[in-house]
Amino acid sequence: MNGCTSGGGEPAGDEGAPLGAMTLYPLPESVPLARRWFTKLIAPYGVTCRIDECLVMISELVTNAILHGQSDEEWQVRVEWYREGDGLRVDVHSPGHPGRVRMRPPSQEYLFGRGLHLVNELADRWAVGSSRFGGTVVSFTVADAWRL
Repeated sequence: MNGCTSGGGEPAGDEGAPLGAMTLYPLPESVPLARRWFTKLIAPYGVTCRIDECLVMISELVTNAILHGQSDEEWQVRVEWYREGDGLRVDVHSPGHPGRVRMRPPSQEYLFGRGLHLVNELADRWAVGSSRFGGTVVSFTVADAWRL
């Protein structure tokens, strides 16, 4: 198995069906896999926003999910993306308590701990909440993703 399953829309409650989704194993090699699959699966939708910025944010959130996800059982990271008007929203689901997700002050001593700062700078909005799968969802939105 390649570490990723992907596909389009299953019903997602009130938020509508995702344009696409992927499920990843909590392994380091899932981060570049998430970038490749997102690039491939978003292409048919004609997104005009800067995909490279989305890839940075996806990389950071998937990395955080892998590093900080917690479960006593086998688990996976789920990435979903939605169209919201002219905006693109990406959700990253993982096990663990949403209250543990917070932006920490960056440190010159450590190479880690800047992921949410990057998301905060690149996204028009981002949020943390309880995942409908149980655990945590961290989302970012890029406004005007379908405008020229």
